[in-house]
This record gives sequence, structure tokens and C-alpha cells, in this order.
Amino acid sequence: MALVVLVTGASSGFGRMIARDLARAGQTVFASMRGTDEKNAAKVTEDAAFAAEHGVDLRSIELDVQDQVSVDAAVETIIASSGRIDVLVQNAGHMVYGPTEAFTPEQLAQQYDVNVLGTHRVNRAVLPHMRKSGRGLLVWVSSSSVAGGVPPLLGPYFAAKAGMDALAVCYAKELAPFGIETSIVVPGAFTTGTNHFANAGKPDDKRILSEYVEGYPDGFLEAVQQALAENVPQDADPHEVGRAVVDIVSTPFGKRPLRVHVDPASDGAAVTFAVMDRIRSEFLHRIGYEYLQHPQKHN
Repeated sequence: MALVVLVTGASSGFGRMIARDLARAGQTVFASMRGTDEKNAAKVTEDAAFAAEHGVDLRSIELDVQDQVSVDAAVETIIASSGRIDVLVQNAGHMVYGPTEAFTPEQLAQQYDVNVLGTHRVNRAVLPHMRKSGRGLLVWVSSSSVAGGVPPLLGPYFAAKAGMDALAVCYAKELAPFGIETSIVVPGAFTTGTNHFANAGKPDDKRILSEYVEGYPDGFLEAVQQALAENVPQDADPHEVGRAVVDIVSTPFGKRPLRVHVDPASDGAAVTFAVMDRIRSEFLHRIGYEYLQHPQKHN
């Protein structure tokens, strides 16, 4: 029986790849995005054409992670049509690029709203259904920047991703008694195929930005981005992220890994996260709650 999957941020990038790969794998996939009747109307048409061409169940649905009403409406629509949500892929996010000081507090708040609070809004809509059924899977799309190499000029984005990753780790323990599993996918830098840099937000405080530009060596902002691109192998394939999610979803209950790394640039996150997660595991043992590392099977 096909699983019912909700993927957030599925209009482009990793989200679109994940949604299509899961649909190809035989799952019923709701590819959520903002503006299905407006800016992303063409994406809805493309998804419908993809579904028809490949004979898969891929459905676009309106969902804005910054709007609880929109989130609730999308989840209610899925429950009404499919009766359940088996898998939630927390992918929605937005990148910004530039000197951290030049971003206003409001811009940082928006970063947290999309990348952190957005996941919480969707969880609050989906988890009551999963808890009631005694099963479910949360897949979080994190970033190697949380524990690996941290280049300059991406501070607000990296900080928000770190917050999201911490939230995922906490949710994992709290949901285990309800039979709900957690897997965190950790992509490294993919500078092509995702449009992350092309669509990245810029600092609003132009005065501060100009002062940084004047103080940096000529072309510093462009040079850092180029250095990141050169650090990624030419054959790096962002579709590996989607395939990693497909593998997680198809893995039997109780066997799904907490983390999966997809990092062609090998920035060190796999090493650091291994230590971090081991220390967290040891602490649970110390306080007598090691069983929270494993979801409890209900049915």
C-alpha cells in the first residue's frame, strides 16, 4: 500500500526532487508550495504533466509554512482525501547571502520563521493525526553547515538551519513513545541544480552592506561564492538527496537511521554529528531514558 507523504517547499530545489522521487517510488505525494494559483501556477501544471507522463500519484497543494491557517487547511485537505499522513518531509526553507550585520533583525526573524517556526506550524497540524494512529515518519532536511564547515556570508541561514536541526533532535525523543520515527537528511553544499544561491535573499541595510564591501578585498562576496562552488565536485548530483529520502521512507520501521549525510564536498559534518549524536545518546542512558532513542511500535 502506498504511503501518504506531505513534502513542504516542493516548488523547486530539493523539495521538488524529493516529491518526484517519492512519487516514482510508488508513494502518494502531496507537493506543497505557496501561490499555486499565482506565481507557482506553472509548477502545478508541470507536476500534473509529470504525474500523467510517469503514471504516478503526485498532487500539488497550497501550503504556506508562515501561515498557520494555510498549513491547517492543507493538512485537513489531505486527511479528507487520503485519510492519513504517513510521512512528513520538512524541507521548506530560504537562503540569504551577505554580511550578517547588514541583515535587519526583521530579516533574521523571517529566516527563523521560514526555516524553524514553519516546521513547528506544520508539525502542530500533522502530529495529532500521527499520534492518534500510533505511527508516522518525520524527515527533516537539515544542512551540513550545522556541524561542518561554516563559510562566511551565510550567517542568518546557517543559524536558522541550526535551530531547525536542534528542534528535530528534540522532537525525535518526544515522539518516540508514540511510534513516530525521525530521520534527518544532511545535505552538503550543492551550488548547482538547486537555485539556492540564485534565489538567495540580500541584506536590506544597504549602508552597512556598502561599508563591508568597501572594507573587504575587491570582489570578496563573489569570490567566496566561487570558492564554495569550486569545493563541490563537478559530478555532485543534488538528486542524491531525493534518493536518500526514498531510501529512508522505504526502510522498515525501527531500522531508519537518525541521520543520513549527502555531502559531496565532505565538509566534516559527518564526523562532528557522529560525536554530537553519540554524546546525546550517552546522556539519555545516564538519566535512564535511553528507550527514547527508539520509536515504540504500536501496531
